[in-house]
Amino acid sequence: MSPRVPVVQPGSTCQPDTRKGVAPPAHQIVHPDNDADLQAVHKWLLAQPVTDLLRTATDDAVRYILDGARTWRFDLLDPKVDSDERSAVGTKLQYHIIERLGLKKVPPLDTEIVDVAVEIKGTVRDGYVWMIPREGQCQVTLLVRIDPKNHRFAAWLMRTHRVWLTGGDGNQDKKRSTLAGPVRAFAMPVVSWTDLPPEPLRLLNLDQLEVVFGDAGLRKRATALFTYLPETVIPRSSLVTVGAGLHDPMKRIREAKVPLRNDHDLIVLVGTWVDERQTARAFGHDLGEEGWVAVPRSRFAEVGVTVPPLRTHD
Repeated sequence: MSPRVPVVQPGSTCQPDTRKGVAPPAHQIVHPDNDADLQAVHKWLLAQPVTDLLRTATDDAVRYILDGARTWRFDLLDPKVDSDERSAVGTKLQYHIIERLGLKKVPPLDTEIVDVAVEIKGTVRDGYVWMIPREGQCQVTLLVRIDPKNHRFAAWLMRTHRVWLTGGDGNQDKKRSTLAGPVRAFAMPVVSWTDLPPEPLRLLNLDQLEVVFGDAGLRKRATALFTYLPETVIPRSSLVTVGAGLHDPMKRIREAKVPLRNDHDLIVLVGTWVDERQTARAFGHDLGEEGWVAVPRSRFAEVGVTVPPLRTHD
């Protein structure tokens, strides 16, 4: 086991790599507590509903890469997701974060916050490893780590000094990765480990997955899905994933409400309808405008709620 590299401390001199033939001036590393720009960006981020916004942005980026509506994929660890696609999550993430935080794309880095240039980097790797481009060296950087195994994410803010990055010449794009020691010592927490929006398809066992993604018609497969996951809110994106490749899959899924109600005594509530959203809240379910949930008919009598009319249209 190789010895741990000592962390270069504040007060030391840092020399960024030459970029476009120009060597940026060396500078002294300032402790994060005394870094005015870093503190200003951190304060701005924490003044936002940053956990919810970054959670949504991260989920958006993951779902964009998985492209479930076309591919049937719903998990970054699916063998059908190659390493290049997993790496691309970080690239897409910066755009989703900029959009969700109400920022703009501003060169030479990714954006600006309180007039401070900010780089945004995401990773799905284990450990504290983000790839930092040359223009991002010694700049304020928002670091987002996605843990696909545990379906969660976390975020930090750090000035990614050159001396806190790996040595050598970098990769073929001249990017260098962060060293774990400086990240642990000097990165400022923005979002602690937080679960991503649930993906109910991850709850299915292998036998159930074979049925839900099997050869039967979509109405039968959707019926099976709701019988496997009663009282579980299923977002529209998950339903579209089950119906990937089919024209108007939601029409067939809506048709599944009939056998679910008649043959399985399961009443499907859909967030599209205001009264069904309100009914779902009586059972503790927040559907938003796109969630679906199957509730046993017996539960309606238990809580004194009227069963809504059957709707097989939008």
